[in-house]
Amino acid sequence: MGIRLDKPWERLDSDSVSSLQAQLGVYHVADDDGNVLSVGYAGAQHPFGIRTALEHEIQLHGKKATLFRYEFTSNYRSRWDELLMLHLHDHGQLPDHQRDEEGRVGRLSPN
Repeated sequence: MGIRLDKPWERLDSDSVSSLQAQLGVYHVADDDGNVLSVGYAGAQHPFGIRTALEHEIQLHGKKATLFRYEFTSNYRSRWDELLMLHLHDHGQLPDHQRDEEGRVGRLSPN
């Protein structure tokens, strides 16, 4: 098992989000082309876990955010850091609203 979150994309809408279990975890939110808009986590401050976090993402990105994929994990903070590092490695920068995290996360070694 690698570190990539490569589960299939699901449609991001209130119906699909409300059907999820209220658990902690990490996720990607993307546009129709699969361009990642957010690398996020649902932690202790999200009363209904990943459902609460994804509803916030819908409000943040509006109609641009149409896809998501997720992973339930109690180690959401360390897993989130892994996903941020991987995104930074692949794209050279984090999604616009997460650029403040660039100085905090580590860097993956080149191949």
